[in-house]
Amino acid sequence: MSLPTSALPTPAAVPAPPGTDLDVHHGKPPVLHVHPRTAEDPPGWAAEHRHALRDLVTEHGALLVRGLALRDTGQADAVFRHLAPALMTEREAFSPRHTHAPGVYSSTAWPPNQPMCMHHELSYTHAPPGLLLLACLTPPRTGGATALADAPAVLDALPPHLVRRFDEEGWLLTRTYNDEIGASWEEAFGTDDQAAVEEYCRAHAIDLHWQPDGSLRTRQRRPAVVRHPVTGRRCWFNQVAFLNEWTMAEEVREYLVDVYGPDGLPFNTRFGNGDPIGEDVVQLINSVYERHTVREPWQAGDLMLVDNVRTAHSREPFEPPRDVVVAMAEPLHPTTRTPILEGGAR
Repeated sequence: MSLPTSALPTPAAVPAPPGTDLDVHHGKPPVLHVHPRTAEDPPGWAAEHRHALRDLVTEHGALLVRGLALRDTGQADAVFRHLAPALMTEREAFSPRHTHAPGVYSSTAWPPNQPMCMHHELSYTHAPPGLLLLACLTPPRTGGATALADAPAVLDALPPHLVRRFDEEGWLLTRTYNDEIGASWEEAFGTDDQAAVEEYCRAHAIDLHWQPDGSLRTRQRRPAVVRHPVTGRRCWFNQVAFLNEWTMAEEVREYLVDVYGPDGLPFNTRFGNGDPIGEDVVQLINSVYERHTVREPWQAGDLMLVDNVRTAHSREPFEPPRDVVVAMAEPLHPTTRTPILEGGAR
């Protein structure tokens, strides 16, 4: 995997750009306060200080920039493209998003009263993003923070035997696409052409099965522990807990199992060899995440940059409205690719 040279860490602590103050406190992500007169032109300011911001993200794993007063999706789009010119087009989304512009999306559609547990964005894909960009245009009335957790610290806190198993086997994601829950296969793959979906799955190590009713089931095995492409540190990097059945609210899980059966859930995770992951393991992972979580409530106009390998993120329950736009960049290309599971795509 590789990140651009602009993200390489500096030998000493990275200084804050002129006209800003860096606030680093326990329990909160680093917050870079931009002086009001310094950022009257947010896109221009982002372009001027791109390298300094990226160096701060490499040092700290994430950075919340406060004071840019981002007002709309057009302005957020311009800032994103100055910070990461080549934005990714999302594939394999587990829930629909609204597309504001190519590579610029709404937050994932997820019930506001339910948390989105800690995860690394699109870590189940063959080339997940190395960088996340988020802008808050309208903060929630209450809650709704994008909380963060340091992946190397989480890895060190997990039981060694559990880490060893996931390190050796990886993790397995199973999905059943339908028109009722989450993204349909047409939405996830950006096409209604079954042949194009099959070609995509072959190219991205996804085992695929069309069901008699026309629905789609897939499974893919991915690494659960990776080395950071710049620092070389081992990171817990997956969505094992977030996309597991035991993370769902009990009544939601029981309803889905009753309607679709235990093998027809919209998404679920397993150990890499196919064994089920117990509720105790999921609770353990989520509890370790919680012990390493930092959070800062969104304010209108905030910008956040997240190193998607070094730092997991979550979305806490909230009272609407909440308008956070998202972009992804710098896809990670594994040096070794996970082979397609037995049976191949069909």
